[in-house]
Amino acid sequence: MSDGRAVVLGAGPVGRALVDRLVAEGIETRVVTRSGQASVPPGVELEAADISDSGQAIKACADASIVYSCVGLSYQGWPERWPPMMAGMLDGAAAAGARFVFMDNCYMYGPVTVPMTEDLPLSDYGNKPAARSEITRMWQQAHEAGRVEAVSVRASDFYGPGVSNAALGDLSVGRLAKGKSAQVVGDPDQPHSFAYVPDIARALVSVGEADDAMGQAWNVPNAPDQTVRQVLELFADALDQPLKIQAMPKLVMSALGLFNADLRELKEMLYQWERPFHVDASKFATRFWADATPWEQAVAETAPSYQTD
Repeated sequence: MSDGRAVVLGAGPVGRALVDRLVAEGIETRVVTRSGQASVPPGVELEAADISDSGQAIKACADASIVYSCVGLSYQGWPERWPPMMAGMLDGAAAAGARFVFMDNCYMYGPVTVPMTEDLPLSDYGNKPAARSEITRMWQQAHEAGRVEAVSVRASDFYGPGVSNAALGDLSVGRLAKGKSAQVVGDPDQPHSFAYVPDIARALVSVGEADDAMGQAWNVPNAPDQTVRQVLELFADALDQPLKIQAMPKLVMSALGLFNADLRELKEMLYQWERPFHVDASKFATRFWADATPWEQAVAETAPSYQTD
């Protein structure tokens, strides 16, 4: 599957890392964003499209041999916004006769208390986990019907250079870099799986090029689980800053959520940060690779992106 054109939908941190990897492998690449604007390497096409519109998605995916979806949405309105986007992306890939690789998260597992493996049942919990379950069924049904070869790559909360809107993003690592308290939610002393963005990009290419991977879900390997406090200690050392953590209690989130829609939506996912959150990638490791980037290396590569003159 390395021959032909790759179309990357979305140009966030994962999309950018994926494009860099595809270009390094000499794969002709097109990036599609809603605005038609993004920072891309020389020689990469850039196109504007609203992928929730099937006609625009089909045009954007024309001539592709593989379509990578790295799109993301703000937390609001997932039940209404995600299904049309998935329908458009599947239509685009199917019309091109292209393989469809969906960059996913782990929300569809819901508030489980066991390690998350790909064979866990899809959850109907809340808004966001239920929405991820719905669009999972959509790509699975498209694959089973023979419309398109489809596969998903599931990553835990990600971090890395250029990541801003994440648990290890501007409000935590970014604030540390400025000598401020890292703001976190939940219990900072619970172990948590985190996926490094370059590892996610590597996993997307590995899965996308494997014929026997299609029709399945694959969890991305992580470095060993750490607590949020342990990770922030690594970043504080790398940034030469003292570690200060400001945790937001649930009651405070509830009160502020009355006035802030994003906080109301975040509260639904608080279960991820109040108990151990372990993503089991042994299936992926058996088929592909298990050498996720070590914490020390990943932090050293990430920390400078938060430092400003």
